[in-house]
Amino acid sequence: MQSTAAYQEHFSDYFVQQDFFRQPKNLYEPIGYILNLGGKRIRPILTLMAAEIFDTPLQKALPAAMAVEVFHNFSLVHDDIMDDAPLRRGKATVHEKWDLNTGILSGDAMLILAYQFFENYEPAVFKALAKLFSKTALEVCEGQQYDVDFENRDDVTIVEYLKMIEFKTAVLVAAALKMGAIIAETTTENANLIYDFGLNLGIAFQLQDDYLDCFGNPETFGKQVGGDIIENKKTYLYLKTVEFAKPAEREELLHLYSIQPQDNAEKIASVKEIFIQTGAATATQKAIEAFTLKSFETLEKMEISDEKKKALQTFGEALMNRSV
Repeated sequence: MQSTAAYQEHFSDYFVQQDFFRQPKNLYEPIGYILNLGGKRIRPILTLMAAEIFDTPLQKALPAAMAVEVFHNFSLVHDDIMDDAPLRRGKATVHEKWDLNTGILSGDAMLILAYQFFENYEPAVFKALAKLFSKTALEVCEGQQYDVDFENRDDVTIVEYLKMIEFKTAVLVAAALKMGAIIAETTTENANLIYDFGLNLGIAFQLQDDYLDCFGNPETFGKQVGGDIIENKKTYLYLKTVEFAKPAEREELLHLYSIQPQDNAEKIASVKEIFIQTGAATATQKAIEAFTLKSFETLEKMEISDEKKKALQTFGEALMNRSV
């Protein structure tokens, strides 16, 4: 296995060979724009990594990695429309830079483009990739709908929330890894195990994102710390607080989540204090650790060398020790 930076370089070299600036300009220019905003490229890196884990040259996995990246960015374009978000990675979102109709249509085209990259594979591999991709894409949509539904519900449970982040975030991480395994034509058991590894790591990743949104370092997090609190999002932290809180604490939390003050600093500080006092902050950190360890447990069952198991665990540990 190679370093994350090496995988990023391989993917970037392949990425620049793609022609996303076609005609009509007003359809394809927004696609090229969002894809060139960069990001960590974690998902396509996982596809390349998984191919090498199962003894296949990463070059064979580049089209599938590109499909994963295009799909991920398609989902961001449409998510930004639904959230009416003005910025993505510090730049104007597609629907803000162009308009709503452009965001919808260019996003639709990205979904189709993602599928086209699978045409680089022989029929049996193409079928397996397309089947996994369709299942994953539908689950991502289901996860997004759950997220929207939860905004208007006061009875969301921890189990429901974990299912939502599994579908909205974790399944694409898991699928990215399994695609590499499919391309390598490893055993079904290995492919399923690396999917489970990615699924649990993806849940841990999203829980950590929730935690960092509240307790991260503003200089390294890359987004406004406390954004979920400002938007009154019912994250794992919030749900655990409701579960653990004394009546007075719960009443204060519900009040704070019912207001939109002009200055959010005091609201953020008050909510964070409740998260800490109730033990919800500690419980969230323990959940992150539990899902991370669960992902590592699947590695022991995989038919790969101990060196490769260690490399996957090191990657997971690095991902979970992030501050951004």
